[in-house]
Amino acid sequence: MSDDLRDRAEARLDEALEASGARDPREYYRTRLRALREANPTGYEQAVAYYRDVLVPEIAGGAEPLSAWTEYGRTLEQMHGPGHAVSIDPTGRSSVYASPALPDHLVLHLPDAPREPARLVGLPARLSPAQRATYDWLVRGVNRLPATSEAAS
Repeated sequence: MSDDLRDRAEARLDEALEASGARDPREYYRTRLRALREANPTGYEQAVAYYRDVLVPEIAGGAEPLSAWTEYGRTLEQMHGPGHAVSIDPTGRSSVYASPALPDHLVLHLPDAPREPARLVGLPARLSPAQRATYDWLVRGVNRLPATSEAAS
């Protein structure tokens, strides 16, 4: 992968982030990549190869950057362990993930392993209350209602 190709792909992502107000996924995926390096060195090498040989050339070649990065995140989580991705719309309704992810959808990887928490793949620019509740419950493991007067009634 040439520096020119990488620079073009990064510039296209930066433009898409600016235009959409979406969150930059790179730092989160770097964290997941470091965890993968520790847990599964072969998966790590495959994820690096995907970045170099698929993600960067696709974006530099004209693919929609945010969708391409979401697909990279889905691929990265699949290397952490088998499972399937779901897309959560703003009302909280889930469906099987299909690329490209819709910009207002939360995308999660649901591991096949029992008792494994869901893992984040992609976030919309703003989480709806239903998406926030889904994220808190499935990813963060926060499974208690807040102590408010509404919850008590």
